[in-house]
Amino acid sequence: MDRAVSQSTSSATSTRVVDVLVPVALNQAYSYRVPRGMELHAGDVVAVPLGPREVVAVVWAENANPDPRLHNRLKDIGEKLDVPPLTEELRSLVDWVANYTLSARGMVLRMCLRMGENLGPERLRIGVRLVGQAPKRLTPARRRLIEVVSDGLLHGKSEAAKEAGVSLGVIDGLVDEGTLHVEPMPRPPAPPAPDPSFAQPEFSRQQRSAVDAMRSLAANGSFHVALLDGVTGSGKTEVYFEAIAEVIRRGRQSLILMPEIALTGQFLDRFAQRFGVRPLEWHSELTPRTRARNWAAISAGEAPVVVGARSALFMPYANLGLIVVDEEHDQAYKQDDGAHYHARDMAVVRAHIAKIPIILASATPSVETEVNARKGRYQRVVLPSRFGGAHMPHIEAIDLRREAPARGRFISPRLAEEIRAAIERREQALLFLNRRGYAPLTLCRACGHRFACTICDAWLVDHRFRQRLVCHHCGFSMPRPPACPNCAAEQSLVAVGPGVERLQEEAAALFPDARSMVLSSDLITSIETMRSELNEIAEGRVDIIIGTQLVAKGHHFPRLNLVGVVDADLGLGNGDPRAAERTWQLLNQVIGRAGRDQGRGVGYLQTHQPDHPVMKALVACDREAFYLNEIEARERTLYPPFGRLASLIISAGDRSTAEGFARRLAAVAPRDEHVQLLGPAEAPLAVIKGRYRFRLLVKSARGFDLSEYLRQWLAAGPKTKGNLKLEVDVDPQSFL
Repeated sequence: MDRAVSQSTSSATSTRVVDVLVPVALNQAYSYRVPRGMELHAGDVVAVPLGPREVVAVVWAENANPDPRLHNRLKDIGEKLDVPPLTEELRSLVDWVANYTLSARGMVLRMCLRMGENLGPERLRIGVRLVGQAPKRLTPARRRLIEVVSDGLLHGKSEAAKEAGVSLGVIDGLVDEGTLHVEPMPRPPAPPAPDPSFAQPEFSRQQRSAVDAMRSLAANGSFHVALLDGVTGSGKTEVYFEAIAEVIRRGRQSLILMPEIALTGQFLDRFAQRFGVRPLEWHSELTPRTRARNWAAISAGEAPVVVGARSALFMPYANLGLIVVDEEHDQAYKQDDGAHYHARDMAVVRAHIAKIPIILASATPSVETEVNARKGRYQRVVLPSRFGGAHMPHIEAIDLRREAPARGRFISPRLAEEIRAAIERREQALLFLNRRGYAPLTLCRACGHRFACTICDAWLVDHRFRQRLVCHHCGFSMPRPPACPNCAAEQSLVAVGPGVERLQEEAAALFPDARSMVLSSDLITSIETMRSELNEIAEGRVDIIIGTQLVAKGHHFPRLNLVGVVDADLGLGNGDPRAAERTWQLLNQVIGRAGRDQGRGVGYLQTHQPDHPVMKALVACDREAFYLNEIEARERTLYPPFGRLASLIISAGDRSTAEGFARRLAAVAPRDEHVQLLGPAEAPLAVIKGRYRFRLLVKSARGFDLSEYLRQWLAAGPKTKGNLKLEVDVDPQSFL
C-alpha cells in the first residue's frame, strides 16, 4: 500500500502542470498537464479540451504545486499553436483590466485572441488553372466557368465559381476530367512599410513647436502622457504623424485609436499622403480572413502602424512603441457590454505597463484629461489656431422664444435665410440634429394613444425611409399602421418632434433646387457606401448635409461654411452629470466642421436656453469659462475626476424579482465613510428587452480602491440565479 502511494506521488511530481486561461466568461485559470516533449512557457497559445470541445487558451503561469488529489483528473494540453506568444506586458494588461473593471479575465483575454477563432497559420487557399481540353459534356455552367478561366491564369476556386455563377461542384467535376488543375494560391505579399520620409509637410511656426514636442516624446521612448490640445482644423493629425514617423524610424509599432475607424476614410487617405501607404486597419467590419491576416501581422511585428477601434488596444503587438488616442473625449471609447472598460483610460494603463509614450488628441478634451493637464500629470501641447490662417467659426444663438419657426416647422426663419444665402454663394450648409429617424414619437390625435415598444420603456421612433416604427434600444420594429390600434381612427396618426429624416423633408420644401443628403448611422448599408457619401460631400456634390453626431467625427468638407444646430438643448435635459460636457464637446466639434478651407465659418445654435452656461460659452468662444464652471461643479459635488462612480444594474424578467434582489444587495453593502450608496431605484430606462432594471450608484473618494470594495461586497452579497442578471460598470459614462 505504501509503495503504491509512493509511486503515485513520484508520478505526480514528475508531471509538469501549468495554469491556463480560457477566453470565456470565467475568471479563474485551469490546470492542465504538459505532455512529454512539449516546450511551453507563459504566454504560449495552446489548444485544450474544455468539456466536450477543444478551445484556444493561453498558458498563464507555471503551477509548481498542483493539488496531488487532482493528478488523475487533469487533462493534457492538446497542442501548442504556431503563433507568437502573448507578451508579459499584454498578460499584465489583461489582469489589470479584469481586476479594475471586475470583468472575467477570460472575457478580457478573448479580445486579445481576435475573439478566439481561426488562430494559427493562415489557411492555404486553393486555385484552379485551365490546362486541358473542354470536356465532352459541356453544360452551360461548365461553359461559363471555362470562359472565366480561359486566360490560363491561376484563379481562386471560390472567386472563379462566384464570377461564373456556378457551384464548387462544377469546378470539382472539371478537375476530375482533367480540364482544370488545382494549385495552391500564392500568399499575398506583405504591404510595403510606411515611409517616414515619404512626404514631410511644411508646418507653421506654431505647428513646428508642437512637432518638436511630439518628436521628442517619441524619441524619449519612456512612459509619458501628452495632451495634444488643438482647435478644430489646427492640424493635430499632421502633428502627431511626426511622432509616428519617429517611432517607425526606430523600428517600433504605433497604435492609433479612433472612435469610428470604419467611417474615417479621409483619415486613411491623409495617412497615405504622408507615409506612402495606408496603415493596417482593425475594426469589427473586417472580414474574418482579413482579421486573421492582420492579427498575424500585428503579433509578428509586421504591422508598423495600426489604426483601430477600441478593441485594437488589446492586440498582441510585438514591439509597441507609441499609442495615440484621437478624439480622446469621444463617448464611443466606452465599451458597455461584455467587459465594461474605457479605451482611453486603459490605453494610458497599457502605455504605463509597456513604458511607452501616449498622445491624447482633442479640440475639446474631456474634463478628466483637462484636470490632469492642469495639475501637471499630463504634458499639454497646444495648437491655438487653425492651419493656413483660417479663422475659427463665428457662433450666434437663435433664441427660439423670440424667433420660433412656423407651426410644424423646425428651421427658424433666420437660419433658413442664411442657408439660402450660402447655397447662392455655392457653399454647403450642415443641419445638425442628434436624433435619428423621422420623429421621436407617434401619437393618435383622436385618443392620445402613443406608440411604445412592447418590451422596452421607450417610445417607437418613426423611420419614414424604412416605413417602420422602431425601438432604438432593442431593435423591435413594426409597420406604421393605417389606423390607430387603440381607437381605430383613420388618418389620425401624427409625428411629434423632428428627426433628421423630417428635417430633410422640410429642407426639400424650403430649398427645392438644393441637393441634400442625410448622414445617420441607421441608414448606413455598408462602410463603402458611407465613405462614398462622404466623398460626394467633400467633392461638393451636396448642398445641404443633414446629420446626427456622425458628422462631428473629424470629417473635412472644403465648401462647408455654415452649420445650423436645430436643437442645441437636446442633450442638456436628461439628468446625466456629464450632460453639459457632452453638449459642449459635441456642438464645438460639429460647428468646427465649418470654415476649415475657404471663407469664414459661422454656426447658429437654435436654443430655448440662450443664457445656459454652455450656450454662453459657445457663443463667446470662451472655453476657459466652460472648463472653470464645469470643473468647479464637479469638485463641489465630488463627481469624476474628483470622486469615483460605479453603477450596478440589476435586471430580471419581472419587476419584483429585480427590485427584491437590488434591495437585498444594498442591505449588505459594507459600511465605509469613503463610500456613498445611492438607490436602489428604477433605472432611467426601466425596461429594456422585457427586462426590468434597477440601479445602485456607488460614489467614493478619488483615492479610494473602489474596485476592491465592490469585489468584497459582491462576494458577501446574494448570488444571482435564474434570469437575474447583475452588471457592474466601474467609471460609467452612460446613466440610462
